[in-house]
Amino acid sequence: MKKLIINSDGAARGNPGPAGIGVTIKDEKGAIVREIAEYLGETTNNQAEYRALIAGLKAAVEMGAEEIRAFADSELIVKQIKGLYKVKNEGLRPLFEEVKGLLRKFKSCNITYVPREMNKEADKLANKAIDEA
Repeated sequence: MKKLIINSDGAARGNPGPAGIGVTIKDEKGAIVREIAEYLGETTNNQAEYRALIAGLKAAVEMGAEEIRAFADSELIVKQIKGLYKVKNEGLRPLFEEVKGLLRKFKSCNITYVPREMNKEADKLANKAIDEA
């Protein structure tokens, strides 16, 4: 069984504003096997957070992962995915549904909230994407 660890982060300067995503994907031993830094254009911070997670999940599917552990520093996104918060913003609903669909592709998945300090690599990639746009 192939296990991967995903750290994702979305950043927007202004809300909405110029936005980017950053994702690191690591193997079981903690070695980075893929990095994603992508400029999104103008969007909100929550949309960027969802799009970062979606990019990480899609990459994990492409890489043949069967089990994933995902970490994000957006408490809102993590609690919505876990069903603890309702998705009230209609702009987030299609992104939420896409995440739920992607999660069904794995035999096992766990999404955890982490403080920003524990998500520095993904944060750095998200900001790099905005800086280089």
